[in-house]
Amino acid sequence: MKEPARGRLVVGASCLGMLCLGANGTAIMAALPTMREELGLGAGEVEWVVNAYLLASAAFIILGGKMADRSGAGRVALAGLVLFTLACLVIALAGSASWVLLGRALQGLAAAFAVPGTLTLVGRAVPPEGRAAAIGAWAGFLMLGFSLGPLIGGALTHFLGWRDIFRVNGAVMLVSAIGVGLSAPLRAPERTGSPPRIDGGGFVLLAILMVSAIVTLQGVRTVFEAPVRFLAPLAVATASLLLFVGTERHRSDPFVDLALLAHPAFLRATATGAVAMFCILPLLMFLNLDVQGAEGLALSPVEAGLATLPMSAGLLAVSLSAPALVRRFGARPSMMVAMLAIVGASPVIALAAGDRTLAFLGIGLLLAGAGLALPYATAPRLALAALPPDRAGLSSGLVNAGTFLGGSLGVTLNGLAFAAGGLGAVMAVIAAAGAVGFALCRAMPADTSRQDTAQR
Repeated sequence: MKEPARGRLVVGASCLGMLCLGANGTAIMAALPTMREELGLGAGEVEWVVNAYLLASAAFIILGGKMADRSGAGRVALAGLVLFTLACLVIALAGSASWVLLGRALQGLAAAFAVPGTLTLVGRAVPPEGRAAAIGAWAGFLMLGFSLGPLIGGALTHFLGWRDIFRVNGAVMLVSAIGVGLSAPLRAPERTGSPPRIDGGGFVLLAILMVSAIVTLQGVRTVFEAPVRFLAPLAVATASLLLFVGTERHRSDPFVDLALLAHPAFLRATATGAVAMFCILPLLMFLNLDVQGAEGLALSPVEAGLATLPMSAGLLAVSLSAPALVRRFGARPSMMVAMLAIVGASPVIALAAGDRTLAFLGIGLLLAGAGLALPYATAPRLALAALPPDRAGLSSGLVNAGTFLGGSLGVTLNGLAFAAGGLGAVMAVIAAAGAVGFALCRAMPADTSRQDTAQR
C-alpha cells in the first residue's frame, strides 16, 4: 500500500474509532432506565455503570500515553480498539450488573489506550501541512459521536434493545481496528538508549486515589446508617494521596510531574474542561432517568433521545465553531459567556421538566449544549498551550484524566442531589458548577486567546 493511501486509511480508521468512543460515552444515557429495569439495578449500580467507564479511563489514560511512547502508537491504538470491541461483547451478553460493570471498566481501559494511540497515529500519518486538518477531523468525529449518542442510544434501545447499542458499537469498532491493523506501523519506536521507565507504583497509587475518592463521596448518603462505608474509603483516599505526593516528589522519573499541577494557567484550563464534563454527563444521565420515569414525562427511549436533540445540536454546532469564536472574541470572554449560559439554562431545564413543557425543555437544553460545548472544546487546547511543547505528552494525559474524573465527580455528586431532590436539585448543582467555571475563566490571563491561536 502506498504511503498516501496508507495515511488516509490510518486517519479514516482512527476517526471511525473516535466516532464510536464519542457515541459510547452518551448513548448509554438513554438506555439507563431500561437497563435499570431489566437488570434490577439499584441507584448506586446505575451510577457505577457510568463511573466504571470514567474512572478506568481517568486512571489509565496517562499510562496509555506513556505506553504509546514506549511500545509504539500503532500497537497501543490497536490494543485499545480490539479491547473495546471485546468489552462491547461482554456488555451485550451480560446477564447481571456485575458483567455490565466489568464490561464498562474494560471499555474505559480500552479508551485510555485508543485515544492517545490514535491521536499520535493521526499526527504522524499525514504530511505537516495536512496535520492540523487531520487532527481536527479526529476531534470532530469524537464530538460528532458524543453529540449524536443520546439519539442513537434511544433509537437502538427502543426499536431493538439496549444490548444492540453495544453490538453495533463493537462491530463498528472492529472495522476501525482492522483498518488500523492494516495501515499503521505495529513496531516499537526506534531509539538509541533504553526505553523510558514507567513508575508502576505511582500509577497504582493514583488509580487507588481516584477510585477511593469516588467511593467516599458515594458513602455520604449512608454516613449515619453505615459510617464505615464513608470512613474506610476516606482513609484509603487520604493515605494514597499522601503516599502518591510523597513518592512522586522524590522520583527522578515520576508517573506525574507534580510541577505541572502548580502551573496556574494549566491548572485553571484543565479544571475548566473538568467542569464542562462535570455538567454534561449528569445532565444527560439524570434527565433521561427523569423524563423516562413514570412520574416524569414517561417518554420512550427514542422519544427521550429526540427530546435531548437540541442539546446535541448545541454541543456539535458550537464545538465546531469554537476556534472561530475564540479568534473573534477571545477565549476568556467567550468561555465566561458560555459558563453563564450554563447557569441560565439550568433553571429553565428544571422548571420545564417539572411543568412537563417540552418546548421550553428544548430551549433550555439548546442553551446548555451551546454553553457546555465551548469550554469542552477550548479548555484542553488552552491547557496544552500553557506548557512547553516538550511536555505535551504528559500534559495531554493529565488534561484527559481531569476531564474523565470531572465527569465521574459530576455523576457521583449529582447522584446524591437526584436522590435528595430530583432533577431540580441536579440542575442546581450544575448551575453552581457553571458559576465555578465562570470564576475559573475570569481568572485566566487576558492573552489566553493568543496562546490558543499560537498552539493551533
